[in-house]
Amino acid sequence: MQIVDLFKWYAAASGTIAAFMVSLDSGRRVTGWGMVLFVTSSVAWITGAFLTKDEPLGAQNVVLLGINSFGVYRYLIRKRGA
Repeated sequence: MQIVDLFKWYAAASGTIAAFMVSLDSGRRVTGWGMVLFVTSSVAWITGAFLTKDEPLGAQNVVLLGINSFGVYRYLIRKRGA
């Protein structure tokens, strides 16, 4: 197995787990940590895309990284009601 495969498998697994965590609607903390996992998934996809020269996948995940980072801010950093 090549290193790029490890990034892709991590990205796929962590993205799936993160989606499950967010879909549980178990509160801000669980959702926030799901967003953290989404951030790591995006970074892994960006890395895999860079290594395989898959520009569309990389571009999509750069955007998702921004969205997921905002989710981390919204659910774990920002005070509720602010």
